[in-house]
Amino acid sequence: MTPTQIDAARSALAMVLPLRHPADAALSRFFRDHPKLGARDRTFVAEAVYGVLRHLRSLEALCGGRNGRQLLLAWLARHGGHNLREFEPLVREGEFKWLKEVKAAKLDDQPVAVQLDLPDWLHERLQATYGARLPELLGALNRPAPLDLRVNPLNTDRAAVLAQLQDEGLTAEATPWSPLGIRLKDKPALQKHPLFLSGQIEVQDEGSQLLGLLLAPKRGEMVCDFCAGAGGKTMLLGALMRSTGRLYAFDVSEKRLNNLKPRLKRSGLSNVQPQLIASERDSKVKRLAGKFDRVLVDAPCSGTGTLRRNPDLKWRQTEAGLAELNAKQASILAAAATLLKPGGRLVYATCSLLREENEAIVEAFLAAHPEFKLVPAGAVLTAQQIPLAMADYLQLDPAAHGTDAFFAAVLERTA
Repeated sequence: MTPTQIDAARSALAMVLPLRHPADAALSRFFRDHPKLGARDRTFVAEAVYGVLRHLRSLEALCGGRNGRQLLLAWLARHGGHNLREFEPLVREGEFKWLKEVKAAKLDDQPVAVQLDLPDWLHERLQATYGARLPELLGALNRPAPLDLRVNPLNTDRAAVLAQLQDEGLTAEATPWSPLGIRLKDKPALQKHPLFLSGQIEVQDEGSQLLGLLLAPKRGEMVCDFCAGAGGKTMLLGALMRSTGRLYAFDVSEKRLNNLKPRLKRSGLSNVQPQLIASERDSKVKRLAGKFDRVLVDAPCSGTGTLRRNPDLKWRQTEAGLAELNAKQASILAAAATLLKPGGRLVYATCSLLREENEAIVEAFLAAHPEFKLVPAGAVLTAQQIPLAMADYLQLDPAAHGTDAFFAAVLERTA
């Protein structure tokens, strides 16, 4: 911790804290604007900014507002693992006295939502769902996520990749649930690693891998990734299909689909057809009605299950925004369901902790579509020989499973 690092982190916070843009985008812009910052400085800045975002509400209560330097120093003292003596040469005398008080301060007299670093509306919803488990869950969500990789079964296997990474001195282990996953203790830069460049590995959270395994596509089938995004799950589905059949990757963003193309080239897949659509009601969707064996709907959502990676989402999301998402989720699920042939399988998934985006959407869909039935996710996982105990739904969270929080429902169109 140096004066240069503290000044840089304070400047980065000033760019991020208006919260008008995603924190990762604002931070990337800051680093582009400050190219002389070294690797250690960048790591310090990123960790400090994300640390403040994780604990923003309690830090604001301790600091009496949103003063960037005070928030930064308070986080460093309370959560950054620094001894108070380290601050003496870095701060003014009055500031040091204040910092000692902040480090020793208790939050017992603050509302529970402040203690748990949540906006009131989100705390109310999560408390109703998770009850006594909520502090444990939020503790896990407030810790940085590990780096998970997925091996590409088209050209390698997990044991070979694990052996190579360990030979290189990296602390790597097999993920407990996904048979394709590897978890790294540290976060090395992998963009130029031979395993990455040759398409043998991709960065993908274990929970995200389980969504593709839940869909369980087979060789030669017609499969659709309805909200393909950056294409991580698309590539997993294609590999599970052994690059046979036809795999459509739908998305409303041309930029995201363009970013998918080099990833597909690395992966060696030849069965993927990226398709730009204007909305879930696009004519391309209507023309393909009733033709698909499997459809994955990783719906746009609040992202509350990814707070380990995107802590700004809990401050940027609103109740009004949630209501808009719920309407969009219901519309997307109904449209995607039209693609399925009788006997086909659809997986509806989100990276949300909120019932409104998860069970409520599925229950309303099933009530309106008697031709669909819910297949217990636990039974599907057992059939896939994945030793993960689940009931009707897949419900993952970082406290219980070490993954991002994911929800998934398996739906089948009856013959």
